Amino acid sequence: MPQENLLRMIKLAEEFFATKNDPTQLSIDEHVMAQLHAVHPATISQKKTRKGPVAWVLVIPTTSQVMKKFLKGEYNERELLENTPIGGTYDTIYLCSALVLPEYRRKGLAKELTIKSIQSIRKKHPIKHLFVWEFSNEGRTLAQMVAKEVGLPLRRRLDR
Repeated sequence: MPQENLLRMIKLAEEFFATKNDPTQLSIDEHVMAQLHAVHPATISQKKTRKGPVAWVLVIPTTSQVMKKFLKGEYNERELLENTPIGGTYDTIYLCSALVLPEYRRKGLAKELTIKSIQSIRKKHPIKHLFVWEFSNEGRTLAQMVAKEVGLPLRRRLDR
């Protein structure tokens, strides 16, 4: 059944991020997906098998001004996306989220997807920084590995 993994990924996202109980976080629906795609087609990437997605990565290119407000806690995730200009020139990328089904973890899928997204965005935008709001030790490690591999400094929001 092709939807089997999709349902598991949705459940995993809700369990981990609890977006339904937190209106400040991005809850991915059709409207948000369209908005992300308008910012850049590489904002959402996934790895799929015949059973559906096994890994999802979400990155958001934006401006330094938006990044600074987010890092200070003046913007939440939803406001970060709302204040990212469509068609603008982006110089930072927010490493928003990465989800991998348990049996596919530790295979480098999230790292691979994240790096490909960053490389795609860098073709048209002068990216100078990555930034992250860590939810887990795994997220912190992934962000650090990606930043090192793409040769960009990593900034962190520290209020979790």
